Amino acid sequence: MILSKRPDIERFLGRPDPAIRAALIYGRDLGVVRDRGHQLAAKVVDNPDDPFDVALLTEQDLSDDGGRLEGELAAQSLMGGRRLVRLRLAGEKPSADKAAAEALDRHAKGELNPDAFLLIEAGNLGRESALRKAAEKANAAAAIPCYEDEPGDVARLVRELLAKDQVALNVDALQVFVQRLPKERGVARQEIERLALYLGPGSGATATPADLEPFLGVEPESSLFDAAADAFGGKLGEAQAGLRRAAQEGETGPAAVRAIGMHLGKLRRVLTLAKNGAGLQEAAKASGVFWKQEREFLRQARAWSLEELDRIQPEVLAADRACKTAGSPDRLIAERLALTVAGRARRLGL
Repeated sequence: MILSKRPDIERFLGRPDPAIRAALIYGRDLGVVRDRGHQLAAKVVDNPDDPFDVALLTEQDLSDDGGRLEGELAAQSLMGGRRLVRLRLAGEKPSADKAAAEALDRHAKGELNPDAFLLIEAGNLGRESALRKAAEKANAAAAIPCYEDEPGDVARLVRELLAKDQVALNVDALQVFVQRLPKERGVARQEIERLALYLGPGSGATATPADLEPFLGVEPESSLFDAAADAFGGKLGEAQAGLRRAAQEGETGPAAVRAIGMHLGKLRRVLTLAKNGAGLQEAAKASGVFWKQEREFLRQARAWSLEELDRIQPEVLAADRACKTAGSPDRLIAERLALTVAGRARRLGL
């Protein structure tokens, strides 16, 4: 069966129907898929990390052993409780899609261990996906599509995550912050966690728009965007020229560092979408890459990887903190960061 309306999804995730033996959660935004998967897993078993009651499989496991998934679903819990078999699919390979569909169909019919629960988390599955068809057709299975968060969803996520650290935003600050957040939930979550650290976990602070100005910085102008793109493209001279031009226009070091961080975030979003099965060009359009910059952006996306972005991220965060220290040479710090990024880009062949 299909669960597409938010109230139905929230009701199921909060209290799964005992008659349902399998759930397929899928969508382009893998952050939403993962969040809902964690929520459901916590309702199925007491401890989703317990290796005795939980089996975690990947697409590679299905490639290595075609019968592994059904074998895990047929096995009994070693501790006598309910068993959870969790499968994560990174792409949309026909072989993995077919194997997962066959296992889901058999399990939904009760041919394997009826006390086991099958939870599948996948990327954007098309209408021709055998797995999606099987989940939608089976009475004892739930197909849950995930779409990009609406502003209201993002606002609720911000409130919930900040509340865990006992900090908050007032209504106006919340609106400002939500407008500046990236659409992909995983990246948005990182920004929210960074804001919580900025406000001071446990402080009980409720921030206003004025309180957020040092954190958000000034929206970068075109010179800063160009400089950030040049740095990630390995064009050090152009990046430095862009930063100096932006300084003449009144932009500060923190704004320059933020522009570099935003470009990194956009690359991360595109590479994450591509990892989940989207084409690079499609991912770039979905991430808001302007058509005039698309060719250069795609050149960078083919050279950078998520692992390389993870390696450069601490440099960006360190520069961000350093720029906000009283009396710091913030423009020099921004230029040094651009040099670091450009040097890494050149080593990647850009």
